[in-house]
Amino acid sequence: MQAHYLQHVPFEGLGSIETWLRKAGYEISCTQFFGKGSLPEIEAIDFLVVMGGPMSVNDESDHPWLAVEKEFIRNVIEAGKPVLGICLGAQLIANSMGAKVLPNSVKEIGWYPIVSVKTKGMPVFQFPEKTEVFHWHGETFCLPEGATRIAESEGCKNQAFQIGSNVIGLQFHLETTPDSAKAIVEHCNDELAEGEFIQSEADILSECSGRYSSINNLMAEVLEYLHARRG
Repeated sequence: MQAHYLQHVPFEGLGSIETWLRKAGYEISCTQFFGKGSLPEIEAIDFLVVMGGPMSVNDESDHPWLAVEKEFIRNVIEAGKPVLGICLGAQLIANSMGAKVLPNSVKEIGWYPIVSVKTKGMPVFQFPEKTEVFHWHGETFCLPEGATRIAESEGCKNQAFQIGSNVIGLQFHLETTPDSAKAIVEHCNDELAEGEFIQSEADILSECSGRYSSINNLMAEVLEYLHARRG
């Protein structure tokens, strides 16, 4: 099995996702849009993961590769492959499927709870009723046509969505480890201004209450859910 991930900046890698993929028996390949990586043939991959980054999906004039990436994501989804998007990755999935991405009313940076959205009809991934997760975003996505909202928060209505049985977009970061949290704080420290949903560097990097193991375990559940639905 082959998992491929799309990486937008060096400091936002797979985190705990890599451990799960290797244990599940996947070979892992990567396209680094900040480097010279090329996109694979869709038939060659079994699972696509789209990572985060500080740019906007609307920045095609500054990052022309965004248009190419969106087309690739759309084609992978239409091929029926499992696809997971994290933060910018979720916004890219939404935008590639025709939905708008725009500034959220507030920035969410730090550890804040999400709540599960009760759904009717098609079975979807079920988040815990309420759980604390790691956020770092200033934009949000509208729901693509046919998508189901599966999580929300006080600061952001659309926290997670699912398309069909095999595509999930997460506005938040379940893959974050202590090392990856330190990396994003180091590179994006200028965003830690005062705000209703912006924590201090000390609060963000606190390792209290097993918070990293909790979100990484939830990440594993999401990955297992999508893995079970591959063609």
